[in-house]
Amino acid sequence: MPEGLSATEPPPQNHTPDQLCHICGRNAAEGSTPLLEVQEDLRSIVSANASALDQLARICAPCVEIFRRGKNQLDAHAKIFEQTSFVLPTPLRMQADERFSGRGVTIAFLDSGFFAHDDLTKPANRIIGYHSIFDSDVDQTSLQTTDVASWHGMMTSVVAAGNGYLCDGLYRGIAPEANLVLVKIGRTGHIPDSDIERGLQWVIDHRKEYDIRIVNISAGGDFPQSYLDNSLCQTVERAVREGLVVVCAVGNAGMAPGHAVLPPACSPAAISVGGLDDQNSLDRARRGMYRSSYGPTIDGLQKPEVIAPGIWVAAPILPRTPTADEAHLYSELDAASDAELREVMESHRGIDRDLDEASGLPIPLLRQLITIKLREGNVINHFYKYVDGTSFAAPIVSSIVACMLEANPRLTPQLVKRILIDTAERVPSVEVERQGWGVVGAGPAVEVALKFNDSMDISSGTEN
Repeated sequence: MPEGLSATEPPPQNHTPDQLCHICGRNAAEGSTPLLEVQEDLRSIVSANASALDQLARICAPCVEIFRRGKNQLDAHAKIFEQTSFVLPTPLRMQADERFSGRGVTIAFLDSGFFAHDDLTKPANRIIGYHSIFDSDVDQTSLQTTDVASWHGMMTSVVAAGNGYLCDGLYRGIAPEANLVLVKIGRTGHIPDSDIERGLQWVIDHRKEYDIRIVNISAGGDFPQSYLDNSLCQTVERAVREGLVVVCAVGNAGMAPGHAVLPPACSPAAISVGGLDDQNSLDRARRGMYRSSYGPTIDGLQKPEVIAPGIWVAAPILPRTPTADEAHLYSELDAASDAELREVMESHRGIDRDLDEASGLPIPLLRQLITIKLREGNVINHFYKYVDGTSFAAPIVSSIVACMLEANPRLTPQLVKRILIDTAERVPSVEVERQGWGVVGAGPAVEVALKFNDSMDISSGTEN
């Protein structure tokens, strides 16, 4: 009897033993593969998961596929989780100064859409303003709508300012007490320059009303262009002159020809953020680059100026969606005992077709499939997953800026940028063009912001 089958799980009837898959006990007469013909790198994994397989053993196609997917996940994730079994929280990986949390500072987010996530609204609602640039959006309080456009802005805002309400504070942002103004500038797909500019202009017009200090833009514009000829970039320059710190994601085209940095990130006054790959580790020796875009720009500007984690970033899952249902199921199965496993699967039929079809597999094979599902879905737990993109590196920088302004509200946008650059840490053996001045230093940036209270004449931006 194959390992993992019990007396209560007899092999299918009406088939001779040599017609059965030696892993799961299902009919393997058709569409099966002899163990000797399984590709070599998979064969070792198959053998390790089912002892006493002889060379004449046959493996059914579904089992081969499970092991293939398992190997892919091992290749992609083994190194990432070799030091810790969980995704590192952002404040920990950035060594943030826990004395500051963005209290009293307002960040405006320009994005495709938003959702009023519990990490932003409980125990107190910190969303103090919402605006859509689209006249057709009659309901200006659509933050409860879980449509396809809501997830991106929800994630960027929570990455920066979420308080971890649904995870006892573990996966909070660096600015979990900051206030938020959410500006919807898109629906799905590409967001043009003109729509980003409309959203930014609204922020400029209402910055005093909401006391907005920071604007986070995790969206790219139309095409490479000189900032001198681009209306959106000119609006960014004006926003900074009026006292707003504008933080932009540079994009994810680092592996593409030209790897261009588009408006608004190509604006000189913007703080443009690229992506770090820290491999989910606190070990600086493991740092590398994410595939983020980089300059020089058409105007010869160094972009990005700084980098922050652009992969393995914890972010919320949009509630009441198929993705949320799957994450709940995978997490519940992962936590269930062997005796409970099949009952849990049966009670959630219809959520995942693979699991529905695999319900009769031996427990060890089910466990492997559940692990594959968790990894393929980037699931952390019921409510969070890990994401990638400079869209999420930018709000990490925005959250650090919020803490800097809490520590020293008199900082100008120019001084904020200077401090971030001065306290950044270069990644060895990575070209300057790709990383700018290096990885933002959350703790050192706040510490220097505090010291500027006494050492700088803030109004003129010069040292005393």
